[in-house]
Amino acid sequence: MGIGLWIFLGVFAAVAVLLLLWLIAIYNKFVRLRVEADNGWAQVDVQLKRRYDLIPNLVETVKGYASHEKDTLDAVISARAKAVQTHDASNTGAKEMGQAEGELTQALGRLMAVAEAYPDLKANTNFMALQEELTSTENKIGFSRQHYNDTVGRYEEFRMSFPSNIIAGVFNFNKRDYFVIENEAEKAAPTVSFS
Repeated sequence: MGIGLWIFLGVFAAVAVLLLLWLIAIYNKFVRLRVEADNGWAQVDVQLKRRYDLIPNLVETVKGYASHEKDTLDAVISARAKAVQTHDASNTGAKEMGQAEGELTQALGRLMAVAEAYPDLKANTNFMALQEELTSTENKIGFSRQHYNDTVGRYEEFRMSFPSNIIAGVFNFNKRDYFVIENEAEKAAPTVSFS
């Protein structure tokens, strides 16, 4: 064997090793991004469970002062049940959770509007504490959702970029959905009236 063949085999082996290291680096980055997204979703999950636990106490407190607001109270209870059911389903994605959470957010908004009509309820220390806790939880859900969506954005950007999209296809690094709460009221333009 000539020296040229040895050089060729050495270069080929070096290129193969570099290619293998490059593939390992891309795979490991995918794993890291997937773990970050899973962690982000777990943080959202913790806050959603906290929210679900607060709602029955809030509804019971309102019920004591505004029992004839049965439709609003039933809507909150129903929306909570649907959100919990969606949350507990093993195959639920962020999109489905966003829809269920949007309905729950709307129902809670109507409940808080009802509470405004009852001065005694608004002055109740238990209601005030629950309302403050719910507000704090809603803020934490928002921050957790933002963090999750940021991690999904980084994952999706890397997953769709060339050449990592090839590795994503080979190793089944599938698309992730953003957690968007569908609230039609937030999307509608505000109505301004000067009459």
